[in-house]
Amino acid sequence: MYKNYKVVANTAAGRRRYMQYLIPYILTSQVIDQYDIWVNTNNGADIEFFRRLANIYPKINLVWQPDGFVDGISSINAFYKRCTDIDTIYFKLDDDIIWMEQDTIDNMVKFRVDHPDYFFVSPLVINNALCTYLLQVRGKINLSHYCISDSFSAVLWRNANFANSLHLWFINHIKQNNYNQLHIGKQPIALCRFSINAILWFGKDLRKIQGIVPGDDEEFLSCIYPSSIEKANCINGDTIMAHFAFYPQRKVLDQNHILDQYGLLNLDKWRNEKSSITTISNDIQQIMKDIDALADELEPISVYTNVPQNKKSIFQIFKNKIMPQLLHTIILTIKNEKIYNKVKVLNNKD
Repeated sequence: MYKNYKVVANTAAGRRRYMQYLIPYILTSQVIDQYDIWVNTNNGADIEFFRRLANIYPKINLVWQPDGFVDGISSINAFYKRCTDIDTIYFKLDDDIIWMEQDTIDNMVKFRVDHPDYFFVSPLVINNALCTYLLQVRGKINLSHYCISDSFSAVLWRNANFANSLHLWFINHIKQNNYNQLHIGKQPIALCRFSINAILWFGKDLRKIQGIVPGDDEEFLSCIYPSSIEKANCINGDTIMAHFAFYPQRKVLDQNHILDQYGLLNLDKWRNEKSSITTISNDIQQIMKDIDALADELEPISVYTNVPQNKKSIFQIFKNKIMPQLLHTIILTIKNEKIYNKVKVLNNKD
């Protein structure tokens, strides 16, 4: 609880290889009353991972897809109908939030309550295109070329090599324990799409529409709905989280063991703290080992049915959703072909 608000964190889950590093942060936060894991996967090994955690930690609540099927991001919308309680703050975190500054969750809940006029608030997220843009224009990061403000930036969102260099740059800040030098203060945003890697909203705001989030939830929550209710969103640039990857970036980041590097930083820190987070981390790592040993047997087992037959065809999905994003990226790539693969993170600029 925080100032008479119940605080519910939630994650559309998900992949255990990422969430092993997210969950300890959530479970040790004193302000989080409940952690809803939205089970949005057909991977039986991941589902078993969530079940075992829920059996150990009362704070974890498994939420099953209300329509009885999962279809990637297309089946997430139905979960928002459960996020409308008037006296509740909801904190949605992507399953691949893999590092966060100390007390980030507590600070973000406080920021949420202290700034009620915004629809949603977000921390400063490493590997979020608009957050990277802000770091650039505030002089916190020194790039070899100027990158425009665009949530689907051909560089800041799509370019895997850039994402790799960005993570290495930030990992260096963690190791030097000077990441607080990247703080930028409060930054309101409006009328633009924003990747909702980690956002907080009041249940009463979604209650006005019964939690019905149509179409692309990111477009609706960052642009359409706040504009319709005459509200802006806001980034709290004085607290930081790290987001692993957007889908065009994952292959290169995995090849360069970026997740493993964050994992070592987390595990080493938690091991040395000798507190509840140490015990939680050890428990999770043991469950990970147990699940991995049975992965081949567990993965085909799902609790869900197939996607309904009236689901949009692959052609319709490609035409209406993937193609516009792809064309946007191609146009930007052609427009910036001289710099697209050349943008680099230079030496720290503090």
